[in-house]
Amino acid sequence: EFFGHTSELAKRFISQLLEKDKKKRLTIQEALSHPWIKNNEHKEEKAQEPRKRERRQLKTKRLREYTIKSHSSMPPNNTYVNFERFAQVVEDIDHMESSFITLAAAHDSLQEDIDALVSIYNEKEAWYKEESEEVRHELSQIRYEFRKVEASKKSLQDDMQAFSCSLTAVGEHFQERQGHFEALRLELSEELRWVQEVVGSFQVDTGGGGGYPNCSFSSVFNNDVNEALKELLNRSCGGELLSGINLDLSETGQQR
Repeated sequence: EFFGHTSELAKRFISQLLEKDKKKRLTIQEALSHPWIKNNEHKEEKAQEPRKRERRQLKTKRLREYTIKSHSSMPPNNTYVNFERFAQVVEDIDHMESSFITLAAAHDSLQEDIDALVSIYNEKEAWYKEESEEVRHELSQIRYEFRKVEASKKSLQDDMQAFSCSLTAVGEHFQERQGHFEALRLELSEELRWVQEVVGSFQVDTGGGGGYPNCSFSSVFNNDVNEALKELLNRSCGGELLSGINLDLSETGQQR
């Protein structure tokens, strides 16, 4: 009557534990690996854990009651020792099962924490990857702009160097032309001075204004020469030497 709700597999397990022959009796390791123990372990589910635990505790309680009644009704012999051993094994199994349940709960909690950490890590990794791509794109754009600026700078330096060379050549050419014009101005001044002296001596020799009423021949001649020289200098040097020549002619005219 004590094992009315016990399965056949459990009854065989109990009978093997109560075997009188020690060679045929189950050891602790064999008892832990018995199909009844394994089936109960594999059938555990989180939703039914409290009820299964209560059932196993009830079985342990019934075994204890059965052991006590057997002890009170049976003389001391090896059977009582076997019952005590079996009860102790069942209690150990119950404790181990409780430990396994606690360990499974801790494992589930740890797994949830690990899953949460993995999810956070994946989100952070995706965010860092996106930020890295943006930074890489910005750096690439900056390098491109920098290369453009460097190319523009090099081109500007080349242009400035070419302009400097051209400016130096123009300056040298200007100095050369200025020296040439200065020599020409001096030469023309000497020639004009000589012409004016010749004209002055011619006027003294002929006397009077000749065919030029109200004016002297030298003044008319000086004006004609001055106009011709202006036109010549305007064509050659753009009027750069006119001021000096006009000054010489004016001074000479005043002297004459």
